Amino acid sequence: MTAFDDLVRPDRYPRSSRYDPAWLLGLDMGPHPLWLLENLAEDLDLRPGMRVLDLGSGKGATSVFLAREYGVQVVAADWWIGADEAAAVFAAAGVGDRVEAVHTEAHVLPFDQESFDAVVSIDAFEYFGTADGYLPYLAGFLRPGGQLGMATPAMTREVRESGVIPRHVKDVVGWEAIAWHTAEWWRFQWEITELVTVTSARLQPDAWWDWLLWARACAEFRPDGRAAHQPVIDMLTTDGGEFLSFALVTARKGGAG
Repeated sequence: MTAFDDLVRPDRYPRSSRYDPAWLLGLDMGPHPLWLLENLAEDLDLRPGMRVLDLGSGKGATSVFLAREYGVQVVAADWWIGADEAAAVFAAAGVGDRVEAVHTEAHVLPFDQESFDAVVSIDAFEYFGTADGYLPYLAGFLRPGGQLGMATPAMTREVRESGVIPRHVKDVVGWEAIAWHTAEWWRFQWEITELVTVTSARLQPDAWWDWLLWARACAEFRPDGRAAHQPVIDMLTTDGGEFLSFALVTARKGGAG
């Protein structure tokens, strides 16, 4: 049994397990994106034909998954990955007619108001979504009754409450961990706007272990894997789920459902 074999887990992630782990490793930009999305989607109502914004879509694995698994029309928006690079991934995956790649920053989205049925963001919201004014901005792109769902690195308790970033976390991610909030922090942050109703706010079960399995596979099979992923492996092994997790949060915009 290798770290590669650990990426096929049909008992827990039946949809994700149909995807070639080597393909996913080639698109690596963080924790296993399809496990996060498959778990998050359990709290969403995604239906064929919906127009979905995949915000912070990276190299495109989540956009491919959305188009294939749920039959939705996807707009894949990312700042770090160019549209041509992402479009090549979509074409190779056979979903080029259902996924549009857009190169844009999350605060200057070039879309019409109320033009999406859902917005999904996997392992990206922590970079742009913690500001008090961001949810009101983003909600403007949702149709009445539209859904919002995101998966983001989380802490089991707020850094501000404990007064310190745990040393093993700070040594690897530094100050960025202050944006890794609890699920309940996100619930309050969104609901206080009265623009959306939070339908689920939870920590992903055994998120640290999923993340560790993925990091081990990346370390074993990517050319630069050991140097890039060993610090993360050490951080997660030390943590053992005491502090680190992922928050999965979904909401629905007010109006017609």
